[in-house]
Amino acid sequence: MADPSSYRPRPGEIPDSPGVYRFRDEHRRVIYVGKAKSLRQRLANYFQDLAGLHPRTRSMVTTAASVEWTVVSTEVEALQLEYSWIKEFDPRFNVKYRDDKSYPYLAVTMNEEYPRVQVMRGHKKKGVRYFGPYAHAWAIRDTVDLMLRVFPVRTCSAGVFKNAARTGRPCLLGYIGKCSAPCVERISAEDHRELAEEFCDFMVGRTGTYLRRLERQMAEAAEEMEYERAARLRDDIGALKKAMEKNAVVLADATDADLIAVAEDELEAAVQIFHVRGGRVRGQRGWVTDKVEEITTGALVEHALQQLYGEETGDAVPREVLVPALPDPVEPVQEWLTGRRGSSVSLRVPQRGDKKALMETVQRNAQQALVLHKTKRASDLTTRSRALEEISDALDLDSAPLRIECYDISHLQGDDVVASMVVFEDGLARKSEYRRFQIKGFAGQDDVRSMHEVITRRFRRYLAEKERTGEWTDGEEPDAVAEAGTDGEGLGEPPASTLTEDDGRPKRFAYPPQLVVVDGGAPQVAAAQRALDELGIDDIAVCGLAKRLEEVWLPGDDDPVVLPRTSEGLYLLQRIRDEAHRFAITYQRAKRAKRFRSSPLDEVPGLGETRKQALIKHFGSLKRLRSATIDQICDVPGIGRKTAETVVAALAQAAPGGPAVNTATGEIMDDTEEPGHQTGSPGEPVSTGAPDERRGQER
Repeated sequence: MADPSSYRPRPGEIPDSPGVYRFRDEHRRVIYVGKAKSLRQRLANYFQDLAGLHPRTRSMVTTAASVEWTVVSTEVEALQLEYSWIKEFDPRFNVKYRDDKSYPYLAVTMNEEYPRVQVMRGHKKKGVRYFGPYAHAWAIRDTVDLMLRVFPVRTCSAGVFKNAARTGRPCLLGYIGKCSAPCVERISAEDHRELAEEFCDFMVGRTGTYLRRLERQMAEAAEEMEYERAARLRDDIGALKKAMEKNAVVLADATDADLIAVAEDELEAAVQIFHVRGGRVRGQRGWVTDKVEEITTGALVEHALQQLYGEETGDAVPREVLVPALPDPVEPVQEWLTGRRGSSVSLRVPQRGDKKALMETVQRNAQQALVLHKTKRASDLTTRSRALEEISDALDLDSAPLRIECYDISHLQGDDVVASMVVFEDGLARKSEYRRFQIKGFAGQDDVRSMHEVITRRFRRYLAEKERTGEWTDGEEPDAVAEAGTDGEGLGEPPASTLTEDDGRPKRFAYPPQLVVVDGGAPQVAAAQRALDELGIDDIAVCGLAKRLEEVWLPGDDDPVVLPRTSEGLYLLQRIRDEAHRFAITYQRAKRAKRFRSSPLDEVPGLGETRKQALIKHFGSLKRLRSATIDQICDVPGIGRKTAETVVAALAQAAPGGPAVNTATGEIMDDTEEPGHQTGSPGEPVSTGAPDERRGQER
């Protein structure tokens, strides 16, 4: 691990101008490439106190052994050079998008004497027109089959073409009219190229001209009583319309645009792109990347634009590019796109209308792509087995931890403190075993103390279950008995008789884990280990996963265990930790919403939801209900005198609330309403503070 001060440039050595810089490691490999409007200011950020750097940036500068830079004239040149160097050096700390599949394109080889229509994958070739990408190759072939009726362009390979030219006989498509047969000179090379250009024009969205021309020819043929020709033209029009219907109209103004959406979490990001031409979705593609550096959504968008248009020119770059967030600064990127296209390109975030609605669809596709990517990676048996073995080796366990339990604490500024327990068996989530806890032993915010309480309660229940089922031998104390053995029913599972109640339902907390993971660092790990020690349990391993540096902490160790970033074991631990966090925060939000919706009527014994709603509906608000007499309350259907007396007593004890405030506008609502009375949609919580402020304090 290098000290950044050992290779820091001397003051005044770095120029105050635009440029691109490269960090190299001790083996002279480029590990990071970046650009800057001012190289001096940008590089100075890397050589500050390490404690002030983001963990991933800190890892990069301590891995590097030298830095070098190249001065350019403008920020646009810096953007171009950055892209070239990332492609050339493939730096490990840069964002690198990888296709989640090899997308097929519909290609027209305009660089050949007789252009050919075909399916192509891989790198694009100069002189070839590409359309797509498509999700499946069969979708391309279906489209081409429909269009060959009107544009009979060559589709055969070079070998078939030469053989037909040698024998003087065209292939089957030539006989049935789906190829103009340039191989036997039924059409000249110039006319065939014009036919291929018309095919390309139709594919880019200029469809109206050809449809109107065919309709005019059909009418003329019918007028001249050439009904067979008119019928063929009618079928051609139908084929073109059917090909157009395969791509639904999404933007009514025949817009040419690319829509880019990003879905991300702390570790990975998925990008989805919809290619819209002539108002229709002509193609879709997606990428997934590891987030190996601190990066914003705008920066992810910038890298996606580089990947998407770095080797494109002309019409391949659309007039409009819609994104979820703009790069900072946006001007150089927009100027670079304009240079690639050769005319003005609009780069913006859609705010309303059809384009915003379509962007939401692209965003949903990005979210699904990210989930699918994680699911595919997690569902691979070989990968999961390797992950468990890596965890076992890193933590020095006797065997692979087939059952892992993870715990997380969640709260909102010390209120509604809850905890979650998630279970993974053989590397897969076992959601039926999930549990959630309310912290009862104390009030306030103390994650370490909360973790100790949760672990204690969970394993005290485990010991109680073992004692109740008679697993203790006579004279033995619970803390002196090791984990029960197995009878061979599955990998490491206790006998079925000890795992089920008399009615066949699974016992709660009856099955111990081989590994307990806590969300946190050394303090949380120490609290969990102390709880197990106090209960006399010494056969369950404990570790913690800290969010900032993704380090694994073990009880009593001063230094963490650092797993390689590419380790499948680390990925599994991260996924378990993230699932525990999701489960905990979902429960905490539900409790908070329930508390916000509470009212004094909740304290009335025997008063159910139906009768509470009847009271509120009858009087209109809690304030009016509080001022009502017992006789007036008895007039409400279903409310007897005894219940009415209880309601009056409960409302008299409850202190009246302050005026209700609309948190969206800040205005005080009608004083006939009270904050304890929910007037909006059922189940919608009434907030007591600014949403962004509350969300920022949520743990």
